[in-house]
Amino acid sequence: MFRVLFLMIALLAGLVAGPYLSGQQGYVRIETANNIIEMSITTLVIFFVIALAIIYGLEWIITRFLRLSRGSYNWFSRRKRVRAQKQTLEGLVKMNEGDYAKAEKLIGKNAKHSAEPVLNLIKAAEAAQQRGDEFSANRYLIEATELAGSDNLLVEIARTRILLQQNKLPAARSSVDSLLEMSNRNKEVLKLAVDIYLRSKAYQALDEILDSVENGGLFSTEEFQELRTQTENGLLDEKMNEEGVDGLLAWWDNLPRRRRNNVDLKVGLIQRLIDCNDHESAAEFTLEILKKIGDNTPISKALCTQITRLQPEDNSKLIKLVAKRAKRAGDVEKCCINRALGYLYVRNNEFSQAAEVFKKVIACPNQLESNDLMMASYVFEQSGDKVLAEQVRQDSLKSVMAIDNIPLEKNEENIPKNGD
Repeated sequence: MFRVLFLMIALLAGLVAGPYLSGQQGYVRIETANNIIEMSITTLVIFFVIALAIIYGLEWIITRFLRLSRGSYNWFSRRKRVRAQKQTLEGLVKMNEGDYAKAEKLIGKNAKHSAEPVLNLIKAAEAAQQRGDEFSANRYLIEATELAGSDNLLVEIARTRILLQQNKLPAARSSVDSLLEMSNRNKEVLKLAVDIYLRSKAYQALDEILDSVENGGLFSTEEFQELRTQTENGLLDEKMNEEGVDGLLAWWDNLPRRRRNNVDLKVGLIQRLIDCNDHESAAEFTLEILKKIGDNTPISKALCTQITRLQPEDNSKLIKLVAKRAKRAGDVEKCCINRALGYLYVRNNEFSQAAEVFKKVIACPNQLESNDLMMASYVFEQSGDKVLAEQVRQDSLKSVMAIDNIPLEKNEENIPKNGD
């Protein structure tokens, strides 16, 4: 608008000033090597205005053309983005429905035109992996890496998850180790690390991240305690299998005091020492537990089970401590402690005391274990009470027969009778 106004003012000024200047002595002379151009000032002004009009016209045409091209490009780009977004949503729906082939096609087809192409490629890789096409899954991941860069956390998490699904544990282990260096507090990285370390039985590596897992709140209290117990048992098995009893005890001595005071972990150590036939060391640790946990602290069933397996040369101290606790035991742990005490008496061939203890054991029918009645009958027989031994033996047979008849009775109920 300003340019048109400027041209009109310049033309008007030439038309007004032209007649005034035309009567004056003077003109415009343009001389070149071969030509001489002479014109009046009015003609020069008109020529100048026309030249400017032509220049402005050409500029308008070029600008209009470029604007049209840009508009066309934006229209096609917008159309591709809208189409990619629509196909991405359809692909996610198909993925939730389990149609992974269709989901991969929809999500990956226009991934580069979507709002988040890296996410599209990752989802396409997951869909390809779900239908068992590892080659396509790896290809999508390579494209995502090229777009996002090699240090992109999201792509590396997806790569590690797919390696785990492909059951490539060594590669997944290496990948998750790198992820922990990049972000050792990321919840998704910690979840992957737990899964991979458990499946590859890398208990030492898992033990090193347990504090981060606990602080991250990834599991409930019960689930985390189960994970910790599984990890600690795995560490014990790993040391026992690789280095034997000496290596296991050396590893235990190097643990922090907090870990060595963990009763559950110490019970696991006792179990493995008994498995390795080191009953003397196992008895020492058992005595240590009984002395430290206090008279009013219940004894766990796992510890009682290991006491029944102990065969040290001298178990008098152990008998004294267990007998003391058996007198104060509550109803829940009474059967368990008496069972452990009875086995200790049997190891010492003290069948009279063992008989008195096993009478208390069989008095708790709801807490009996499979071999309690058999051991009780043996103890009663050795102590001279033949009648009670035979009675317990008959009760044991009746119990076994009752258990065996349960499936038969259920099957008989399902058999159609004649006429049905």
